[in-house]
Amino acid sequence: MNEARLIDAVVRAVLAQLRTEEAPCACHSADGGCCPDRMGRLLSHGAERFGLKAGVNIYPREIARKIDHTLLKPEATRQQIETLCAEAREHGFATVCVNPGWVPLCSRLLRGSETAVCTVVGFPLGATLPEVKAYEAARVVAEGACEVDMVIAVGALKSGEYRLVEQDIAGVVDASHAGGALVKVIIEAALLSDDEKVKACVLSKAAGAEFVKTSTGFGPGGATAEDVALMRRVVGPEMGVKAAGGVKDLKSAQAMLEAGADRIGASVGVKIVQESRGGAPQAASAAPQGY
Repeated sequence: MNEARLIDAVVRAVLAQLRTEEAPCACHSADGGCCPDRMGRLLSHGAERFGLKAGVNIYPREIARKIDHTLLKPEATRQQIETLCAEAREHGFATVCVNPGWVPLCSRLLRGSETAVCTVVGFPLGATLPEVKAYEAARVVAEGACEVDMVIAVGALKSGEYRLVEQDIAGVVDASHAGGALVKVIIEAALLSDDEKVKACVLSKAAGAEFVKTSTGFGPGGATAEDVALMRRVVGPEMGVKAAGGVKDLKSAQAMLEAGADRIGASVGVKIVQESRGGAPQAASAAPQGY
């Protein structure tokens, strides 16, 4: 079986399973995702959390550790990056997510803190040569990045060039893992059909990435709860899911977490934490918003 037929067969099987899971189970008349028997099987396979649509209380500390405090605007200044890092230290965000040129500065400013440095590769189009993406990943990890968010080769995926897509991801994964960094694969979901989103997730998992991520924040649309839920069902509990683009407040962040996201990429992390404390957001920081 050639590469394209193999991927199509996997996608058909995954989609068939997803359709089965969406129907109420016969044993408990519960939604497929909430069936006690199914959840028990997932627990037996090592699952530690479930993304369920239910009211939850999210504490400031808990939600801060799920946020990549993000500033990827090309016009961002040194002062704004310094403010970003100061906010990350204060609130305990998981990472700051910045363009590659700012990695050395952020690594110095955050040394000794609980906040790591995340950066982007092949950003924002994903159309860079695979060898260039791998080289960029190796360089940013050497400069202090602990997490690498790479953009998938969207055009290749839509053209059915699945081996190229998998090798493109694997090159970044190998380069990042060599330096101890993890990889999130940005699939730019707004450009893909549901079938293509499934294929992107399957290829990312096969290539050894730790996360799949919805969006760059620079595409035609950002994260949606529906995309997060689909991605979670496809990758299972073994991989992370990051929702990025258009997460503007605590309510939208909660919607993404309840849909199955492990991480939120947002430029409004401070606002989200303030809202989780029950207070009104303070005046905007020097960092430009919009991601």
